[in-house]
Amino acid sequence: MNPEDGLVPRIPIGDWAESGIDWLKANLAWLFDAFRWLMEFLVGNFTEALLFLPALVMIPLLALIAWAVRSWRMGVGTLVMMLVVVAMDQWTPMLQTMALVIVATLFAVIIAVPLGILAAMNSTVSAIVKPVMDFMQTMPAFVYLIPAVTFFSIGLVPGMFSTIIFALPPGVRMTELGIRQVDSETVEAGESFGANRGQILRGIQLPLAIPTIMAGVNQVIMLALSMAVIAGMAGTEGSGKLVVQAISTLDLPLGVEAGLGVVVLAVFLDRVTAALGNPGDYKSSLTALVRRRRAASRT
Repeated sequence: MNPEDGLVPRIPIGDWAESGIDWLKANLAWLFDAFRWLMEFLVGNFTEALLFLPALVMIPLLALIAWAVRSWRMGVGTLVMMLVVVAMDQWTPMLQTMALVIVATLFAVIIAVPLGILAAMNSTVSAIVKPVMDFMQTMPAFVYLIPAVTFFSIGLVPGMFSTIIFALPPGVRMTELGIRQVDSETVEAGESFGANRGQILRGIQLPLAIPTIMAGVNQVIMLALSMAVIAGMAGTEGSGKLVVQAISTLDLPLGVEAGLGVVVLAVFLDRVTAALGNPGDYKSSLTALVRRRRAASRT
């Protein structure tokens, strides 16, 4: 027995959390069922869409996307990296992980951007949101799987639930930061022309904050990808499940190949989303080349 037990009484926070989760499970079962159906529908159909085309058709399309938004070098790099993934027989798990990450990122951004805008416009909301985001971002990633598995059992849905929650904070923070960093003189100029708060937000603050918001989206994708691998412990299909399988069986070749598939996906998504945030910085992208050709033809 700890001699300090009598001086500092135990606070059963874990028991309270369990009771809260049991209450949610008992009273909001319909909401969890709707979320389960939606996630299975979206991720399942998106995965089928990604796998519909043969790998040797899909890979040039991905390379074209990389060239269109960044550079021809990125396009060539994408082509080579994806062919390596196919050669390792990791194509299908990588696309399953891609579908999970993109859908989770979409939902995280849908929640994070409006919440970040609200926090930027209202200091009280910001003061409430910041400690919540701190708590969510510092909580160990594995902990999110516990309530997720309690609500949804094992499989795809607990992985999606925990991934969305874990990836949410950077989107909120960067959206708020981007809007708050807009020059106050620019906002005052809009007000002097009679623009209301909504017009200033849509016409001035959001356009100027796009690079910062896209940087937040990039971080959301990276966190979603890291959590998607951990979600393999809950039975989520994809590269993460193969990594977990490799750990449990000490299968080094499988672990290396699945891990390289995750790395390739991470590099592709990171470079593409970074380029979308600052398109003017990439002069050798296909989009920039087309714009220059059009401008030259007009003159």
